[in-house]
Parts: sequence; C-alpha cells; structure tokens
Amino acid sequence: MRWLGMLAGAMSLAVSAIPAGAQDNEFVVPPYEGVYQPLDSDERGLWGLFDEQERKLRDADVVIRDPALNDYVRGVLCRTVGEERCGAVRTYIVRTPAFNASMAPNGTMRIYSGLLLRARSEAELASVLGHEFAHFEMRHGLHGYRNSRTSGDILAWVSVLGAAAANWGGSSYGNNSDLQIAIYGDLMRYGRNQERAADALGFGYLAKAGFRAGAAADIWRAQMDEADHTNADRGRRSRRYDGVAFFSSHPTDLERADTLSALANRVPGGHYEGLNQHRLAIAPWIGEFLKDELALNDFGGTDYLIGRLIGDEPTADLLYARGGLYRGRGHPRDLVNAAQFYREALDLDPDLHDAWRGMGLALLRSGEFAQGSDALRTYLEVAPEANDAAMLRMMIKE
Repeated sequence: MRWLGMLAGAMSLAVSAIPAGAQDNEFVVPPYEGVYQPLDSDERGLWGLFDEQERKLRDADVVIRDPALNDYVRGVLCRTVGEERCGAVRTYIVRTPAFNASMAPNGTMRIYSGLLLRARSEAELASVLGHEFAHFEMRHGLHGYRNSRTSGDILAWVSVLGAAAANWGGSSYGNNSDLQIAIYGDLMRYGRNQERAADALGFGYLAKAGFRAGAAADIWRAQMDEADHTNADRGRRSRRYDGVAFFSSHPTDLERADTLSALANRVPGGHYEGLNQHRLAIAPWIGEFLKDELALNDFGGTDYLIGRLIGDEPTADLLYARGGLYRGRGHPRDLVNAAQFYREALDLDPDLHDAWRGMGLALLRSGEFAQGSDALRTYLEVAPEANDAAMLRMMIKE
C-alpha cells in the first residue's frame, strides 16, 4: 500500500541522523563551548524532568555521602574531561553492586559502587566516566528523546491506518507488523550508534588526559571474563559476543573492546594508570562493596572479580572476602580453601578479627573441631560483645 511506503520513508528520515561508526577523527576532543544550557523547549522540558529526579536522588538512602570518596571520583572525572567541562556535572555515588554509570541530560552523573569495585585503576574508571560524559556533551538524551517521540508517532499512525485498511477490506497485518518491527529495530540501532559515538569521544578524553589508553578496552574484556565465569559456574553456555541482537540497545562488549583496542593502537595516549591511587581511595569502602557482591550469590563471577583485584598484590580485605565466598558455597574443598584464605588475611592484618570467626566456622564444618573451637575462642576474646557471641560459645561447648 502507498501509505506504508510513505511511512517507511518517514521512518527512515526520522532515524537518519544516527552517528556514524568510529571514524579516524572521532576521538578528537571538540573545543569547550561554554556553560551547558538547554537550547529549546524540548531540552528545557527534558532537563526539568531530570531535575526532579535529581532532587529525589539527592536525598536517597542508597547515595554514599563520604566526602573523601566523592572528592576522589569527581577528581578522576575532572582530570578526564577537564575542569571547565567538569563544572557542569553533579556526581552521585550509588551503593549498588553493578558495573554501571549513567549521565542524565541535565548534568547528573550516577556512579555505581560496583563500578568502583571493578575498576582496577583510575585509568579504567576514567574510561567509563569519560564515556558517560560524552553522552552529555553530544546531547544524546535530547536526540534519543526526539527520535523515540518521532518513531512513536509513526507507530501510532501505523496502528490507526492499519485498522482503517482492515475496515476497508484490506489485509495489511503482515505489512503493518513488519513495519513496526523495522521501527523498533531502528530505535535500538540508533541507541547502539549513540553508544559507539560516546565510546569514541570518551576515548578521546582518556587519551588527551594522559591516561593509559588501553585501559578502556581492558575493563570491557574483564566484564566478558566475569560473565563467562558466572555462566561456567552455573552450567550455562557462554554468551555470544560476536554478534549484536536486532533489538539490543548497546554494542556487544567484544565490539567495544576491539574498537577501543584499535583506537589505543593508533592513539597511545599517556602512561598514567593510577592503580595504587584507586586502591587507596576505595580502601575504606572495599569491605562493604565486597559484602554487597557476596550477597549476589554469584560464586563464579565474584571469584573471578576478587582474583582480578588481587592480581599480584593481595590485601586482607580481598582475602577475607574470598574466604567468605568459599565458605558460603560450602563444598568440602571450599571449606579447606576458606580457612586458608582467612589465615592469609590475618597474616596481612592481625586486627581483622572477623577472620577468626570465619576461619573457626569453616574448620568446624570441615570436622576440624579442635582447631575450629580455638579460632572461635580467639574471636570471642577480641569481640566478647559480638551479636552472635552466645551462639558461638554454645558451638564451642558442643
């Protein structure tokens, strides 16, 4: 039908302003053009919506308000995108054990605690923060809103005219359905191309700021490895990374890693990694972040994550968390390993008293009653008022 062809043409025009894939000059950082402000009524309305969301976020219990941690994260962002650009952003650290960050059109950036834990260095953290800021600088929220609104209008007309054609005695269900699928697919493709453009510009920030450029690809490869370990432990097939689903809103992690690796080979950036600086900054919180990870009940993924963080330099917190992970799964071999992890944690930090408790419980479950009771007695000597002290004393007597 002629109206289907007209709508298809309109739909193509609506999604034609899609950013191209990574081009040779796309990682060049554009000049700063002054304070970010909404440009028209659409953008003012969008900013107003997110201003209200930010007011709720500001007072939410899940926001981490530690000044030192917030100053650190903001410092990494400002080093990445520059002090002038950074002035437009309000950062909020959200205690959620997920690898994620997001940027709203009004300048609100959310950084999840799971990202802070998974980033091994300032360079890896900067690569994600730069990517999110790139969405803001390129006004992807506004463009996405307009594109979805236009596509939504087209979908509405497809439904109306399809119903009218049916009343006229036509049979347009197949064409109608095909066009709807095409519009939804183009919406997702639009989102994927926005992500690709943000990857390229975010890489530009990273390289220009003097960070090690290869860190951008490293963190995405680590996410694939973590997902593979999760699936292997749960007896599932590994995810496919070599093809993007039709309705996927993001490129695959493999595509991102390969693209960012190619950019790093062409634009070396600097050499600054900031591994120790990142460790020190999150050290006061890493125990809590690891506790949140253990609550996910994802043995394979969490074990990989802890192993990656340990690298060649184990810390007491990481070994203690690994002990809890293995004790929680509780296979006979896990309990032996858990007790050893707790011992190693105590070797590094004798004041980590909870490790005596964990080691004692692991040994008792392994049948090592004398050693387990001794470990629990040591724990009760240093923590006599522990919440479970009465229960532990009863276990020792039994």
